[in-house]
Amino acid sequence: MPPPSSRAGGMSGLLKFVAILIGILTPVVYLLEQNLESFYIFEIDQMHDVAKRGLQAHGNDTRAVVQFIVNELGSQVGTKSHINHDEEWVFNNAGGAMGAMYIIHASITEYLIIFGTAIGTEGHSGRHTADDYFHILSGTQLAYVPGEYEAEVYPQGSVHHLRRGTVKQYKMPDSCFALEYARGWIPPMLFFGFADGLSSTLDFPTLWRTTWITGREIVKNLLKGKL
Repeated sequence: MPPPSSRAGGMSGLLKFVAILIGILTPVVYLLEQNLESFYIFEIDQMHDVAKRGLQAHGNDTRAVVQFIVNELGSQVGTKSHINHDEEWVFNNAGGAMGAMYIIHASITEYLIIFGTAIGTEGHSGRHTADDYFHILSGTQLAYVPGEYEAEVYPQGSVHHLRRGTVKQYKMPDSCFALEYARGWIPPMLFFGFADGLSSTLDFPTLWRTTWITGREIVKNLLKGKL
């Protein structure tokens, strides 16, 4: 065992390294934060429009609505090279809620997924570093914030905007699927997405597959110059 003076010196060196790293990264993150809008390839109104047109074209055939959305985004100049056309569905446990997701796009500043369940679920939204837009494709989502006495109700065709840094309880009482679009800092959100798997379900095959698909898409988009 190293002497106390050696351990103290090692801890001091580690703290200095962390302080230097924070000093370097802080202005970088600040500059990036001021220019976040320049990194987005999807538009908020665009997501609502494509979801509405998908519903108008296919109604309650949710599988066809999803395919319409993916094909539409996969044909547009600004987004077509950043779309994952393979429906690689994986379970997702987060905040006590369970559903499944198909990752259409994942990058440092944006993600676009289809999330839902055919049997209903309920949980904690998480407090995130990105704005989250939940476009309801089928079913209904309910949300609740402390101090209110009535639920927020989001039916098919509506959008639930969870603002960055805010938190809600949410529930999908029955079958419900949505096009979920997040814009902001995506990597910090992954801790919330993995916490239940690491502490509760211990479903490591699903965690690995989720990590692989997410990491693959983020790296693929980075190589294309998409932060």
